[in-house]
Amino acid sequence: MLSYDLYWSFRSPYSYLVTPRLRALEDEYEVTCKVRPIFPIAVRTPEFFETRDPLWFSYFQADIRREAEFLGLPLRWPRPDPVFRLPDGSYPKEQPHIHRLTYLGVAAAERGRGLPFLDEVSRLIWGGSVENWHEGDHLRRAAERAGLDYDELSGAVDGDPDRHRAIVEASQVAQREGGHYGVPMMVFGGEAFFGQDRFDQLKWRMLQKGLKRRGTT
Repeated sequence: MLSYDLYWSFRSPYSYLVTPRLRALEDEYEVTCKVRPIFPIAVRTPEFFETRDPLWFSYFQADIRREAEFLGLPLRWPRPDPVFRLPDGSYPKEQPHIHRLTYLGVAAAERGRGLPFLDEVSRLIWGGSVENWHEGDHLRRAAERAGLDYDELSGAVDGDPDRHRAIVEASQVAQREGGHYGVPMMVFGGEAFFGQDRFDQLKWRMLQKGLKRRGTT
């Protein structure tokens, strides 16, 4: 069976936008996704945004809304943002949400439910229908929709955050070795496909390498 690595961030709208297609691909075809959640660039390299031309952000905002409309997916900037930003625009090292959220993604992947978890939680965060996605039972219900026991998942993360952080950091090293630093990034057969707009090329390459529909011989 074919397989590929997925480098993915809970703060990336493009990661959110590609995930339903990746999930459908795995449901329909004989391919497995090795989910490798990583910290967003605002956490890994916060100075990245200091050197961006103002046009970068305005185009980014327009593009994610257009792409969501094109794909028929709802989109609103998360409330709260998974990455906390100070009033001066800087990102503090201590973060209230993104580290644990990423570790939950790691734990979900270890339990074979990585893609469903990413899909359900990113819809919760980015879909615009939920205020304060981090409160109440929102994450619990998303985990349950993904086929996971939230208490067990949380217990594993909270019981050994250092191990989960080490897995994330190893994935960040592997991502750069794979050919890029951004997300979403899929690596198949040693070839990097960066960006949600590379999904069709990823599937095309897989078909070249013998990708088959499930249930066929």
